[in-house]
Amino acid sequence: MGLSWMAWTWQTAIFFGVIALLLICMSLWEMKRPGGNPRRGVLGLDTTRGDRLFISLLGSAYINLAWLAVVGPPLWIALLLCVAYAVLVFRYV
Repeated sequence: MGLSWMAWTWQTAIFFGVIALLLICMSLWEMKRPGGNPRRGVLGLDTTRGDRLFISLLGSAYINLAWLAVVGPPLWIALLLCVAYAVLVFRYV
């Protein structure tokens, strides 16, 4: 039976591949420069690199859902917004 119950498309595979690649890159970054000491950003929270990755992924999900609700299927601009949002999160949060 395997994973035949899921609607695996090339877009789905890329999505999960990017998530896996982000986790691998974050692990390598932590091994190369350990610590990632918490810092206090604009939200007033102490966040680590992993926290900021989670916040950026969660926010990106909401950006894409809002884009689909308001604009519709072409998500290229939403992707650019997500990348800009992630950069801002890692810089200021």
